[in-house]
Amino acid sequence: MKNTAYDDFQRTVSEVLVCNRSVLDVLAKTQEANARLNRAVIKTVTSCGCLRINARKKEIPPDATLADLRHLLESHLAGEMCGECREAVENAIGRCLFYLAALCDLLDLNLEDIVAKEQKQLRILGIYNLA
Repeated sequence: MKNTAYDDFQRTVSEVLVCNRSVLDVLAKTQEANARLNRAVIKTVTSCGCLRINARKKEIPPDATLADLRHLLESHLAGEMCGECREAVENAIGRCLFYLAALCDLLDLNLEDIVAKEQKQLRILGIYNLA
């Protein structure tokens, strides 16, 4: 059973994408959107302070299994995003999704099929995916 949300989203992106229909423009905009997403996350730490990064060398016991890594490794994040930062990060992720859907449309690919294929691969490989 197909989830039409992806198809609807890709169709809407196709309808509203007018000025940047060149694949070169979409690739450049994808990179720009990713940079803005990085900046939005960084600002949660450097400007707002609602999140903190506590990074240090990863200590992995020599007898740890691959399954153990899920519990041993951490995100290095502390705190919780405030509403303003959450909105900024969500908007930035939305722009990234917009340009990925646009790229799929221009290349005659189906975003939903790609997500389904990736999910199937993740389920098959599980923790051995190492993504």
